[in-house]
Amino acid sequence: MKRLIVTADDFGRCLPINEAVEDAHRNGLLTAASLMVAGEAAGDAVERARRLPDLGVGLHLTLVDGLPAYRPEGIPDLLGTDRRLTTRLAAFGVAIRFRADVRRQVELEMRAQFERFRAFGLPLDHVDAHHHYHQHPTVLAMLLRLAREFGAKGLRVPWEPPISVRERAIAALSAPLISGMRKAAAVAGIAVNDRMFGLRDTGAMDATAVRRILAALPDGLSEIYFHPATRGWEDDPLPPSYRPVDEYKALIDPELVALARRDGIVLTNFTRDARPRS
Repeated sequence: MKRLIVTADDFGRCLPINEAVEDAHRNGLLTAASLMVAGEAAGDAVERARRLPDLGVGLHLTLVDGLPAYRPEGIPDLLGTDRRLTTRLAAFGVAIRFRADVRRQVELEMRAQFERFRAFGLPLDHVDAHHHYHQHPTVLAMLLRLAREFGAKGLRVPWEPPISVRERAIAALSAPLISGMRKAAAVAGIAVNDRMFGLRDTGAMDATAVRRILAALPDGLSEIYFHPATRGWEDDPLPPSYRPVDEYKALIDPELVALARRDGIVLTNFTRDARPRS
């Protein structure tokens, strides 16, 4: 059976993203959204989510390139000079590995985000991380402990089936990491996707890209992730190559919705997929 989770990341970052999430869930393919609990439009996102009981809302854990949920003076090593979470991803990863004080601050920020999500009163469908930062083994271990404590149903494993020689080489190198993620999630009793699509075409998941994925979708539980928005916004933080409006249009494209139905693709999310199937 072909089961597909269709997720929008950065829910709560701004109103145009929130608008795209609601419309794409009501009138398109979208089944899930990953919430930035400290995002500037998080309150609006939660209000919309409460109107959408079938939308699987998860925590988009944000340790880099975003706003903190914990008080800034308590997590100085996580922040840049602008008091936003650091954008120095590699250096931060090294600091997490070798500095106990940084790990302590990371756990404070992570717990603050989980607690804020719970305070919103939404069921926790899944957890993933901004920039897929939960691939860091230390972050993953912390994340899984909290995910289990707060009742998350699923965890995104960011593995896309390789096509090119270069992608196969990268996949071979990352295989132990991905395998470790799956095993750790299984021990924690948290479901994972079999594969994910969106890495190769990140920021450019337009109708052509989505049609290609749907036409070749294998059996099992797949996930496609998007960065949709109904329009641009002031101080747009996305890379210039990203096309969020095109991604939104793909999600509500009636031909793609019809294609999924015609091919017997079951649109789901981690909460819905966990229910017994007849």
